[in-house]
Amino acid sequence: MIRKDIDLFIKTIPQNITLVAATKYVDVEDLKELKNHGIVNFGENRVDSFLNKYKKLKDDKDIIWHFIGHLQRNKAKLVYDKIDFLHSLDSLELAKELDKLRKTPLNVFVEVSINLEENKNGVPYYELENFLTKLKEFKNINLVGLMMMSKKESNDKENQFAKLKILRDEIEQKLNIKIPYLSMGMSDDYLDAIREKATHIRLGRILFNL
Repeated sequence: MIRKDIDLFIKTIPQNITLVAATKYVDVEDLKELKNHGIVNFGENRVDSFLNKYKKLKDDKDIIWHFIGHLQRNKAKLVYDKIDFLHSLDSLELAKELDKLRKTPLNVFVEVSINLEENKNGVPYYELENFLTKLKEFKNINLVGLMMMSKKESNDKENQFAKLKILRDEIEQKLNIKIPYLSMGMSDDYLDAIREKATHIRLGRILFNL
């Protein structure tokens, strides 16, 4: 069930920020209700859950589907033609598979490991320039942004988000490319992310009475 004051909450988000509803723990009826309140960007973490919701809502052409969880290469064939944005590209092998499957370019965010946590996915920040240089080879991969997750137990989340923005700015200059979007910030830290120029925030729990 979505929060009762959802309309008031939405008004607190700057209009230039894309609110992606992370809908892992809710059902199709909740997605429909969110849509009634103007939220049309839905983000799923798991392939099976995404496919179940997509099947029921595929005729609704207003919905913009984001895959925000880790995508295994062998499951790319299940979602490649159904999602509008992938927020978690983290390997050239996955890029190669998506490039082969797609007939038109897929909008992707490259997931960056800013904090180098062993249990998290993402391209290590110090390898990002080389990764993006190689990514140019794939004509059906359209780089639109960078994505990150902050450390859960930390007091310097703004600083972590700032690092991604600085890294983005440096690589844009070095490689003479544009990376317009930054997908960063979740229910616990989205305000910090917005202060550090996030363009996309991935909100789950805070939208619902969970």
